[in-house]
Amino acid sequence: MTTFKIASWNVNSLKVRLPHVLNWLNEIKPDVLAMQETKIIDAVFPYDEFAKQGYVAISSGQKTYNGVAILWKEKALDIMTSFPGFDDPQRRILGVTVGDIRVINLYIPNGQSVGSEKYQYKLTWLNYLKEYLKQELLKYPRIIVLGDFNIAPQEIDVYEPLLWQGKVLFSEPERAAFQDILQLGFVDTYRILNPMDKKFSWWDYRLYAFKRNQGARIDHILASDALVSYCRQSTIDPTPRGWERPSDHAPVYAEFHFN
Repeated sequence: MTTFKIASWNVNSLKVRLPHVLNWLNEIKPDVLAMQETKIIDAVFPYDEFAKQGYVAISSGQKTYNGVAILWKEKALDIMTSFPGFDDPQRRILGVTVGDIRVINLYIPNGQSVGSEKYQYKLTWLNYLKEYLKQELLKYPRIIVLGDFNIAPQEIDVYEPLLWQGKVLFSEPERAAFQDILQLGFVDTYRILNPMDKKFSWWDYRLYAFKRNQGARIDHILASDALVSYCRQSTIDPTPRGWERPSDHAPVYAEFHFN
């Protein structure tokens, strides 16, 4: 049996969080790690630091904002860094093929507030994502889509649904867009394996939100229908959120077992 472990983590500045990431990799040892909000240009990405731990890395970064990267332990092919036909300077998507699995790393826009220009940009971005994934499924039956979605799909995914109602990350159009992606042929691995668990992957830095566990589950690992039966574990690891100078997100990971 072969085990494939894949993880996602919004690191909220790789320059600041690099020691955390290296420590976590050494402990959890995922085969693939997708990172978001690296906030670092490709020219100064710490490729050598990850190589020392056995990982090859590709980065699609920009200064100060956004940025996505993927680490893996074997040769990756078919690299993509933007949607076809969508002229977007923000570095928010990165796709690679590892073995026979297509991995698509996302940092979906936050949206700022419902009705704002940034919210409309988010909805437009999500529509391009849906169309892109529809085409990817025709080429790659085995796809894992993961990252910071900035969407809490269900009431169980926020600490107080009434307070979140109609707000960004939890508004009906965002949640509907998430469901549209699932209906293409994907499954939320965490929710299918942990149907009743009310656990979160993000907590605001303000108001002691982490200590009070006032968070939201907005980081997800989706598996295509051809892969989901092989998924044996899908986990949120809150431990790094309690470290000194942490990211506001916790890493999430899933394990797939192949015969």
